[in-house]
Amino acid sequence: MTPVRLGAVGYLNARPLVYGLERSSRFDVRFDVPSVCANLLHKGEIDVGLIPSIEYVRGPADGGPYRIVPDLAIASRGEVASVSLYTRRPISDVLSIAMDTSSRTSVALMNVLCAKLFKIQPAIESRAPDVTAMLAACDAALVIGDKALLAEPSTVRLKPDTTYGGIERIDLGEAWTKWTGLPFVYAFWAGREGSLTASDVEALQKARDAGVARSDEIARDYFPGVPAYQAIGARYLRDNIKYSLGDEERAGLELFYRYAAEIGGVASAGVLQFF
Repeated sequence: MTPVRLGAVGYLNARPLVYGLERSSRFDVRFDVPSVCANLLHKGEIDVGLIPSIEYVRGPADGGPYRIVPDLAIASRGEVASVSLYTRRPISDVLSIAMDTSSRTSVALMNVLCAKLFKIQPAIESRAPDVTAMLAACDAALVIGDKALLAEPSTVRLKPDTTYGGIERIDLGEAWTKWTGLPFVYAFWAGREGSLTASDVEALQKARDAGVARSDEIARDYFPGVPAYQAIGARYLRDNIKYSLGDEERAGLELFYRYAAEIGGVASAGVLQFF
């Protein structure tokens, strides 16, 4: 059989979902940042992608609906630790936010939180994920992935004339769950109908199960020779990231889509369809 072209995300949090798949002849795996993974799937250059959840309702270039691989996701219930807003002003005073260009879903979540929870209308700029440079240009900076996981507010340098002295970190996963009481789903496997067989779906689920059981090993391999980062990574995979797409995750996902549609971030909330 022709291998399935599988587009994965290169961040640590995706590694448990692809555990062992690079050694499988059935899957041809590549790694990109989330926004690139979404673009490749939309253009048909991969068959299945670990896409930002917001891209599911934006859909492929040909307009046909995607299918979701059942019971697999990158999600959190409470603090996620790798999707962070760093702000040098109280959130109610933020007038501008620099958004990480690597992200799609976290940008959409930030927009929802600004409109519905924080009640602010900041100017938005897309920028490379450098917190210091972002905060030199804007009041706040949204950063995702490994850079957010390993960053500490105390290490961010500000210009000498900054009005506010410190940096506050707001965890977007924690903000969402405190507000809604639901988990937040950042990404999942999706592709066009017919791109996966039932045995392919089972293989992806088994890879997740094997990866989740090996968080220490994955963190050691991901951060070779850096024990401090290995400890952070292992704890993050065990405690922050959830890899199931159950009833509560689906409810959180559907609420996110509804809010995104209400503020004009997507054309409609869509309907979840699965392989």
